[in-house]
Amino acid sequence: MSQKLSRSTIRLTGSPSVVGSAAVGGKKEGEGPLAKYYDILCDDSSLGEQTWEKAESRLQKDAVNKALEKSCLSTTDIDFLFAGDLLNQCISSTYGLRDLEIPFLGVYGACSTMAESLALASLFVDNGIAVHAAAVTSSHFCAAERQFRLPLEYGGQRTPTSQWTATASGAAIVAHSDKGPFIKEISIGKITDMGITDANNMGAAMAPAAYETIKTFLQDTNTSPTDYDLILTGDLGQVGTKLLLELLQKDNIDISGVHNDCGLMIYDMEKQDVHAGGSGCGCSASVLCGYIMQEITAKRLNEVLFVATGALMSPTSVQQGESIPGIAHLIHLSSSK
Repeated sequence: MSQKLSRSTIRLTGSPSVVGSAAVGGKKEGEGPLAKYYDILCDDSSLGEQTWEKAESRLQKDAVNKALEKSCLSTTDIDFLFAGDLLNQCISSTYGLRDLEIPFLGVYGACSTMAESLALASLFVDNGIAVHAAAVTSSHFCAAERQFRLPLEYGGQRTPTSQWTATASGAAIVAHSDKGPFIKEISIGKITDMGITDANNMGAAMAPAAYETIKTFLQDTNTSPTDYDLILTGDLGQVGTKLLLELLQKDNIDISGVHNDCGLMIYDMEKQDVHAGGSGCGCSASVLCGYIMQEITAKRLNEVLFVATGALMSPTSVQQGESIPGIAHLIHLSSSK
């Protein structure tokens, strides 16, 4: 049974593991520095579908099927599937996964959805509710631009603080196993709102939530940043990363030596025009389910804190002048049980 350490942090006493994961990306992701860690890369952003939204659904379906293949499992082996995305009513997930006929729980945490869905899948396995549980999320640049900003045909200019929504998906299968990556603890974040209203500055909106979650987890587990090989946020980009480090340093917490951000890793910040970095549910999901999982399995990384961040806004709330609340959920992954 899982052990609750605080209001936010839970220790998974059975240390369930990720028995298979898969990352799917688009053309721009295939041109980035992590290209070799993707299981599937698509040259055409439409993925052969008629709409961007259908293309995003295809990303999720391909990611889940590839993760199942790598786990030597079938859809009938999965007890529960946790999934979400950025589109209204999470249509990428529902339409993409409906043919799999797996008991489905839709979740929404914006760009924190990978950590949220993986946390729930891990809790279900750790407490014997599921033998196998799956977590998946996605994003698509063109679909996200159409919903949250302006359709691509408009040709609007992006601000320097804006981030590039990844066309990508990540899926993970959780079960009990003697092989890692093992999930040791999770920490559920609180909604944090510092009054940011600029929809093109997601990093600033999400950084305070990442600060709160990281600080809380370190206190709850009585650990320090040096106990971890990597503290990985996603996706704060350049602006949010700088703000996060400053907030933590005010509390004498220095993670600069072990920190990186998925939004800064997924693209070549020098050669690819992504302004402040990458974002979107699929950004941190594909970095985690591709690069990070492979590095932990190979034991080149041993202790990793994955802190996925999300901006809990909608087009309607932004148009009404509402501020943008942030959320950050944390997963502690380890190469040892």
